[in-house]
Amino acid sequence: MPGKLIGKSLLGLFQRCGCRILARLVALLLLAVLSLALITGCALPEQPPGAETSGGQGEMAGSPSTGPGPGAVEDGSSDAGERKGVLRAHFLDVGQGDAIFLELPDGRVMLIDAGPNEAGTKVVSYLREHGVKRIDFLIATHPHADHIGGMDAVIRSFDIGAVYMPRVATGTKTFEEVLLALKEKGLKAKEAKSGVSVPVGEGLTAEFIAPRGSGYEDLNNWSLVLRVCYGDVALLFTGDAEAESEMEMLEAGIPLRADLLKVAHHGSSSSTTPRFLQAVRPKYAVISVGAGNDYGHPHKETLKNLEKAGVQVYRTDRCGTVVFRSDGRTLAVESREK
Repeated sequence: MPGKLIGKSLLGLFQRCGCRILARLVALLLLAVLSLALITGCALPEQPPGAETSGGQGEMAGSPSTGPGPGAVEDGSSDAGERKGVLRAHFLDVGQGDAIFLELPDGRVMLIDAGPNEAGTKVVSYLREHGVKRIDFLIATHPHADHIGGMDAVIRSFDIGAVYMPRVATGTKTFEEVLLALKEKGLKAKEAKSGVSVPVGEGLTAEFIAPRGSGYEDLNNWSLVLRVCYGDVALLFTGDAEAESEMEMLEAGIPLRADLLKVAHHGSSSSTTPRFLQAVRPKYAVISVGAGNDYGHPHKETLKNLEKAGVQVYRTDRCGTVVFRSDGRTLAVESREK
């Protein structure tokens, strides 16, 4: 080591001067100072390819059959430049509607809904600002305009991979525009329902757990409910699923536990029943809602249920776009606009 060589040279110099004891003391002191400088001023040597450190990302600890482990959520923030190995969920502020952009750990992209018609341009701009050129998984939870209104603009603006929709149709102009945009690109939607999985890659699962039935009178109950699990962390996206759909999920006995809940139907009193909330037991909840909307969303009863359950609630009408980040072990609120 350089420190040892310097120490020996100084030792020889002092030995020739007849100062053996002083020479040894000075040499040892210099050696200690140089060693400390090397430790504090230099990075550790790089690990060989494939090496893992203790506590590193391993195989998925939670799964749709077992659910995430307790204590998987932490508050905090992280470097927004980190991409690989990180799951980010962007809840876009699109007014009275839903639009959720997921950056998957392997770099692929999922978009769940695209807000109302007037939000199409905003959704497209937001995605482009985040470097999106291709949407690998496009999900339309149900054909209400506040969820698919901006989807035709999204389809026409990006390269699209797989498209998932429930097996239900409406005769609205908005729905027709989405179908036309798909046709223009030669795309066909895959039928999504309970039990259908999205091939999101190793270490991550995404499975639809609703709708479980058919023939619903309320179009909201056709909503696709998607549960995403990354390591110990789970996220639940519920569209506009009402109490009827929630009851079907509960009676099926499927895992519902999630650290983050997208509150159904913009916080309507007809969703997020106490029993369903008890099964999910989220730490965080996001309500995508427009300020001063005509529906009275979110309803005070829903807010009260969330408060009783000790859930930390973020509302897009008050917080703007909210971004969550997970490394598969922890979940953090990374940013919000307001």
